[in-house]
Amino acid sequence: MARWQDRAEVVIIGGGIIGASTAYHLASRGQGDVILVEKDLLAQASTGLSVGGIRQQFSHPANIKLSQESVRIFERFEQEFGVDIKFRQAGYLFLARQEETWRDFLRSVETQQRLGVPVETLLPKEISRRWPYLNVEDIVGGTFGPEDGYADPYLVTMGLAASARKLGVNIEELTKVTRIKTTGSKVRGVETTRGPISCPRVVNAAGPWAADVARMAGLDVPVRPYRRQVFMTAAFDAIPRPVPMIIDQDVSFYLRGADPGLILGMSDPDEPSSFHLHVDREFMEKVVEAATHRVPVLEAARILRGWAGLYEVTPDDNAIIGEIPALRGFYCACGFSGHGFQQGPAVGRILSELIVEGSTDFDLKPFAHDRFADRPEGERKVV
Repeated sequence: MARWQDRAEVVIIGGGIIGASTAYHLASRGQGDVILVEKDLLAQASTGLSVGGIRQQFSHPANIKLSQESVRIFERFEQEFGVDIKFRQAGYLFLARQEETWRDFLRSVETQQRLGVPVETLLPKEISRRWPYLNVEDIVGGTFGPEDGYADPYLVTMGLAASARKLGVNIEELTKVTRIKTTGSKVRGVETTRGPISCPRVVNAAGPWAADVARMAGLDVPVRPYRRQVFMTAAFDAIPRPVPMIIDQDVSFYLRGADPGLILGMSDPDEPSSFHLHVDREFMEKVVEAATHRVPVLEAARILRGWAGLYEVTPDDNAIIGEIPALRGFYCACGFSGHGFQQGPAVGRILSELIVEGSTDFDLKPFAHDRFADRPEGERKVV
């Protein structure tokens, strides 16, 4: 076993996409002595359990810009990192049942197109022509982004982590942080289950556990965990490929291709905050009901397996990104509310700029830790 490194310039807590991206970008920017600590194994929690959606169709300009940058990285990922991440730009198709939802879609499209996102609005007749397997009888309209799609979250994270290691980052798995040491208003280090590390800067990339990590430093970060259940069908070829990520917004149902089958999921508005990861058969039946309503041919499909992951949710469904003013050297990148995987590549770059250069070219005001008292406009297109 390698000798324990008890000093660092930066300690990153969390081995999902955000932690791995931050580690890589720090190292590529020349930052030495970076340690990433993960309480389990890399990409085994929220990142590895996500469905890998990648979209630019957000309502908030800041989220659009984050995803625009990340999409460009996903597009050239194999060339730069030597890993085929199974990135498929099959598109994202958002469907609206209610007039109010449709009006909100149109407002979002104005913002998206102003920022250069290729997105089009579609009426039910056109939706039915392009995707004839969809039931559009109760649909008012939809939007389609052809550059959107999905990738394999595990492969992305491991690709970033491997490149970070080559650049000198020390990645310690099965290592849990138990305390964050401070003096006055400055970070001094962390204690872990394998030993202490002295450091002046800590990055909280702990996802659903971000609030717990922040409390170790005496801080309140309003991030709460919520279970999200996902189901995969057995091989199913009755729907022609490629299958876009299809989101039935008014019921928060989605499906996408996952050859040779399909992935189905839906949010539960009655789900309380918890760290539970069990799968409910009763809820699976609700997902199947929503699936067969929107795609009637799915009545012939068979559910192969199901799993649950965790969203890390803030009060306005926007992330918290940046240094916390009350504690110098303590940085957060958490609370992505289901968007962490797709925004991770850009977030890592932004954090590396903040840490190495002391500033970034990205406007982080919408992601400020202290914004909530002002009741800011959050992200409306959340699934």
